[in-house]
Amino acid sequence: MRDWLAHLWASLTWPTMLLGAGLFLVSFAVSTALVSFALVRLPANYFHSSHARAFWEDKSPAMRWSGVILKNLIGVILILLGIIMSLPGIPGPGILTILLGLVMMDIPGKRPLETRLVKRPSVLQAINRLRARFDKPPLVLD
Repeated sequence: MRDWLAHLWASLTWPTMLLGAGLFLVSFAVSTALVSFALVRLPANYFHSSHARAFWEDKSPAMRWSGVILKNLIGVILILLGIIMSLPGIPGPGILTILLGLVMMDIPGKRPLETRLVKRPSVLQAINRLRARFDKPPLVLD
């Protein structure tokens, strides 16, 4: 382990460190922008029990199921990325990305999990501040 760290330290150069810092900043900015865009676009009553959850009801069964499968796949990817971003030293809004992944998925028991995440004061305040910045109403919870 000590040899590995010594080798790692010796291999660091200014171009390598600048590249790492640049990738850090770009990945942080892109992930924050994408999550922010999605949270601003959510209806204000999305987390309220009265919000309908139908997805492409007016489409053909083949198109609807293709969309549901793709939506769930994107949800799984977002949850995995959110877990990775929740680790120390990894840039990005981890909890909000996990929440966005849960919103995308169609799994049993997701409503209570979503609600529990959104009801955390720090998460709800962050989302509502973001929505206010874009002149969107705050989220309505049960």
